[in-house]
Amino acid sequence: MGIIAGLRCNLAGLLLGLRTPRLLVMGLARLAVILLATLAGAFLALAYHQEVLSMVWSRPESVWLVWLWYLAAWLLAALLVAASAVLGYLVAQVVFAVWVMDLMSRHTERIVTGREAPPPDMPALRWFAFLVAQEVPRAVLPVGVSLLLLIGGWLTPAGPVVALLSSLAAAVFMAWDNTDLVPARRMEPFGRRMGRLAGSLGFHIGFGLWFLVPVANLLFLAFAPVGGTLHALGASEAPHNRQRSGT
Repeated sequence: MGIIAGLRCNLAGLLLGLRTPRLLVMGLARLAVILLATLAGAFLALAYHQEVLSMVWSRPESVWLVWLWYLAAWLLAALLVAASAVLGYLVAQVVFAVWVMDLMSRHTERIVTGREAPPPDMPALRWFAFLVAQEVPRAVLPVGVSLLLLIGGWLTPAGPVVALLSSLAAAVFMAWDNTDLVPARRMEPFGRRMGRLAGSLGFHIGFGLWFLVPVANLLFLAFAPVGGTLHALGASEAPHNRQRSGT
C-alpha cells in the first residue's frame, strides 16, 4: 500500500471515530489528557525558567552583553517549553493514552468484524504493564530518531533536507504507534512487527502526513487508533465491512 492508501485510511478512521459515540468520547478524552499534560509541562518550564537560566549564565554587568543574555534567555525558554511539551506528551501517552488507545482499537475491531479478539488471560494490572511495555519503544523511538536527525542537520550543510527527513520519520513512527496496536495485542514478536513496518513505509508515510498538518493533527492524533486498527484488520482478517455507526 502506498502513500494515498495511508492518507485515506487515517481519514476513514477519523470519520468513523467522529460518528461513533463511544469512540468519540474516548478520542476526546485522550486528546484532553495529552493537552493537559503538555500544558502542565510547559507551565512548569516557564515557572522555573529564571532559576535554570541563573544556573547556566548569570546576568552580565556589561551593557554590551545584556542583549546577548536576553537572547539566550528567550532561546532557553523556547527549548524548555519544547522539551517539557515532549516529556508531557510521552508521560500522558505511556501512562494513560495507551490504555485508551487499546480500548478504541478493541471497540473498532468489534464494529468492523462483529467480534473482538479478547486480550490474553492475565490480571488487569499485568495487562496494563504489558501495554505500557509495548508503548515505551513506540513512543520513545520516534523522538530519539527525530532528535538525532535534527542534530545531524545542525552539523551538516544539508539542514533543510535533514529537517524534512526528521518530520517524515516522526510521522512514520507515530503512524506505526497506531497500526501496531492489533499485532501487539495479539503478542506478535517485536521483530516481526518492525519488519511489517519496514515493508509498508509508503503507507505509514501517508498515514502520518496528517500529523504534520497544524490544528488538524490534534484530531487525527486523537482518533488515529481507529484508522490504525482498520489497517491491521484489513491486512490480516478481511473485515466484513459491517461498520455500524452509533455503537
